[in-house]
Amino acid sequence: MTLVEKILAAHAGRDSVSPGELINVKVDLILANDITAPIAIREFQRIGVEKVFDPRKIVMVPDHFVPNKDIASAEQAKMMREFALEQGLIYFEVGQMGIEHVLLPEQGLVLPGEVIIGADSHTCTYGALSAFATGMGSTDIASAMACGEIWMKVPPTIKFIYHGKLKRWVSGKDLILYTIGDIGVDGALYSAMEFHGEAIEQLSVDGRFTMANMAIEAGAKAGIFRLDGKSRTYLQSRTNRRYTAYEPDVDASYAKVIEYDVSDLEPQVAFPPLPSNTKPVSQVNVNTAEKGVEIDQVVIGSCTNGRLSDLRVAAEVLRNRRVHPRVRCIIIPGTQQVYLQALRDGLIERFIEAGAIVSTPTCGPCLGGHMGVLAAGERCLSTTNRNFVGRMGSPQSEVYLANPAVAAASAIIGRIASPEELGD
Repeated sequence: MTLVEKILAAHAGRDSVSPGELINVKVDLILANDITAPIAIREFQRIGVEKVFDPRKIVMVPDHFVPNKDIASAEQAKMMREFALEQGLIYFEVGQMGIEHVLLPEQGLVLPGEVIIGADSHTCTYGALSAFATGMGSTDIASAMACGEIWMKVPPTIKFIYHGKLKRWVSGKDLILYTIGDIGVDGALYSAMEFHGEAIEQLSVDGRFTMANMAIEAGAKAGIFRLDGKSRTYLQSRTNRRYTAYEPDVDASYAKVIEYDVSDLEPQVAFPPLPSNTKPVSQVNVNTAEKGVEIDQVVIGSCTNGRLSDLRVAAEVLRNRRVHPRVRCIIIPGTQQVYLQALRDGLIERFIEAGAIVSTPTCGPCLGGHMGVLAAGERCLSTTNRNFVGRMGSPQSEVYLANPAVAAASAIIGRIASPEELGD
């Protein structure tokens, strides 16, 4: 069996499972946020069950519209807060919280071999720690809160192998953008993406979070990595809970195997309106006006690239440099802990001295919520995960996706650019 099949079989009480089978699966952790939790809460109340199946296995995080941007978002957060406190759930309030998919692994709430579901499509992020993690609808979350199980179809698995050593400024964001550019936004539809290869072994855990996070942008049910020394070290510093790590069988059956040599891979940029519309950064300004692709805004953060290592890369590029006077550069640490460590490391001071602004942890501009909504005709280069029409504001705006190094360099130059253009 593949990695995902082994995890699902264990949670279904079966010796084995096969792609296409419909199974009942016990869950280890359930997640909802300030957009999706209220729907799940209302459906849970309609079921008529008084208590959730296990309050220590349900986490609620206000992160999309917080701090509350208006009365409607305040009401959403209030409903979630009251339900969480009433039921005794794991709950993170503003001041202790962060962007959910950065926060949960940081807090040691995600373990290898677990089944984790969330009412948010980017729940697949936790596959970086060798968990089966996937997003589900709020009504599915409601029933899972009541009974602790989900009903699902076993996905086929596609094996991705990345050969070679990554060049400077190339990261997990570039590997996943390149992959999505190759296979398309439906190239892994309802499949598990299992990541392997020398380049993956070299990748930091944060880089793996980024890749797993964007598996959904390829249409995948989940993205997953084997547990190794790096991920074990990550876990040791965050939790002492016991877990079961699974390995894919040598003779596992895959829907397909896709291999890449990424030795010469450049940083990638996804042009609107899809994450699959990718180009290497050196080709961004080819066939454009002489000034290149000028931008009005840069966002560095989100559940894709809001971790401390991402901020460190951005700070390295911004050192002793200034944001272009025409560009708004918004930097959003993924959690309070990331924010605090960035402050202690002097990164926040460097960002502000460079002319950027630093926000409290929030999803904010990623979904066009607040803290960076775009006007008609504006362009944003972002480290987020989606660049659909109207994703960050006006349907007449444009969103481009890239890694934090490219984002920081572009903020300085005023157009989409590689950090190599800045020199040493």
